[in-house]
Amino acid sequence: MTRAAAKEGEPNGATAVPEEIKKEEMEERGQWSSKMEFVLSVAGEIIGLGNVWRFPYLCYKNGGGAFLIPYLIFLFTCGIPLFFLETALGQYTSQGGVTAWRKICPIFEGIGYASQVIECYLNIYYIIILSWALFYLFSSFTTVLPWASCNNPWNSDLCVDILNSSRLDNRTLPANATSPMIEFWEKRVLGLTDGIHKLGTVRWELALCLLLAWIICYFCIWKGVKSTGKVVYFTATFPYVMLIILLVRGVTLPGATEGIIFYLKPDISRLADPQVWMDAGTQIFFSYAICQGCLTALGSYNKYTNNCYRDCIMLCFLNSATSFIAGFAIFSVLGFMAREQAVPIAEVAESGPGLAFIAYPMAVTMMPVSQLWSCLFFLMLIFLGLDSQFVCVESMVTAVIDMFPGVFRKKGRRELLILAVAVICYLLGLLLVTEGGMYIFQLFDYYAASGTCLLFLAIFEVICVGWVYGNNNDLTSDFVSVLTGGQGANRFYDNIEDMIGFRPWPLIKICWLVFTPGLCLAVFLFSLIKYTPLKYNNSYVYPPWGYVVGWLMALSSMVCIPLYAIFILLKTKGSLKQRLTQLISPAEDLPQPKKHMAGLSELKRKGWSPPAQEVLSITERETHF
Repeated sequence: MTRAAAKEGEPNGATAVPEEIKKEEMEERGQWSSKMEFVLSVAGEIIGLGNVWRFPYLCYKNGGGAFLIPYLIFLFTCGIPLFFLETALGQYTSQGGVTAWRKICPIFEGIGYASQVIECYLNIYYIIILSWALFYLFSSFTTVLPWASCNNPWNSDLCVDILNSSRLDNRTLPANATSPMIEFWEKRVLGLTDGIHKLGTVRWELALCLLLAWIICYFCIWKGVKSTGKVVYFTATFPYVMLIILLVRGVTLPGATEGIIFYLKPDISRLADPQVWMDAGTQIFFSYAICQGCLTALGSYNKYTNNCYRDCIMLCFLNSATSFIAGFAIFSVLGFMAREQAVPIAEVAESGPGLAFIAYPMAVTMMPVSQLWSCLFFLMLIFLGLDSQFVCVESMVTAVIDMFPGVFRKKGRRELLILAVAVICYLLGLLLVTEGGMYIFQLFDYYAASGTCLLFLAIFEVICVGWVYGNNNDLTSDFVSVLTGGQGANRFYDNIEDMIGFRPWPLIKICWLVFTPGLCLAVFLFSLIKYTPLKYNNSYVYPPWGYVVGWLMALSSMVCIPLYAIFILLKTKGSLKQRLTQLISPAEDLPQPKKHMAGLSELKRKGWSPPAQEVLSITERETHF
């Protein structure tokens, strides 16, 4: 209001008219219509395929119930603090994943660019899973499921019908025998080639399924939060209906008890293995969508006074509870399948695509009315992945629009931007639906959006907010005291108190300062030390150039942070101390906590002006036309 009044009071009224017209052309940024829209959007983003196909497998592999010990430690020291940090940052700044970091600490703007690079990779490859699930869903509308027998054109002589041969002596089976489920997956769906060097042709059926997935995704978000907020009422709740149905069906199957015991039976000795702790840490980062810019973008559409602290705690527990309950639905079915085949459960337990597209389809063929259970399962997968996908795209679009508001915040521009993103990602995604596309998919999954990249970003996020942010207001402080004082967390707590009316639990601040960076650094270093090159299906070794491509994708996000810091340091004028002081200064137009307003007014009265002004004008010239 004060800015508008100042412009109205300018002596040159003629210059104010075009600016008013220009403002009228700019569309409002928008806000969630209700708290429920925000909660469901975040729930849709964080509760995805990993809850169903990754957590249960990690739990059984890493000591059953004992795995919950490192999982809960990482949840309370890394998951919740980072989840809350990113959401509160978006709500405080009302900016997307890049400009939010520019506003609070310009030297760390590279964190935003790094998260958007990861998001770009996710937008290209995550939706491929939806195309596979759509293919299976359409294939389920048959009198006999196509993966239930070996009597299909794509089956080889080595195919053995598991249902009819499960109780035969293994010596009667061919040495390289395969199941009809594996052959349907590799030969019918993927058309898998010998390696990444032989991509083959595009699988046109998968390409059409991918196109359908992108069309659905586009119309879910094309109007911004107005459409996204309404769509999530269905997409975020429907998977729970499917999960409950599958859970009830699973626990009533013969052999379900053995599967659930296998899932939860504690093995405390596994806690001595560092890999168990590594798995717990990376699972938290994957399943909570941390360091991807999504939470910041979604939080930015909140009202300033929204109680994001309570929302974040509730959403974190909902996410972990969903993962835990999904394990009962999955392992009850795996227990049934192991009993039917008279084999140990360990032989049928899978994770990732192996669970979704081989193990579970095999299980539904053993159930009465198998087509129904197949449709329900793949519908659940589709909706679990769909809202994660379109919220991810929405977050990237939000970041771009906030970087170029003068260009994209006009009528029809958002829709065109989302269309451009969808078309580009679809065309790039066609590489992943070729006959050798699965090898490329694995590179994306293992390197581009790996736990190593997310941990690297997390370290800098907590350093920025916990130690650096907002330390320049005291003109007597030097840069060394900034780095050793840890006052950033106190300043951000003041901002949060201004938003929600009270200060959060002190443990979160301690985590930002000590536990989160310490644990993230330890797991990051361990992931580098224990690095093992990717092998597809634990057998195919990629050529050297394949690993180079993978590491280039991983480094493409991580280098954004140091490269941007160096760039902006060189771009800013003044001595090194002056530049560093300017580059850690938050934007003047950010909301100020009431307790700081009196002190700030006094400083301004004495002639002080915020040193960040010059830097912000530099960075704005970089991104505003």
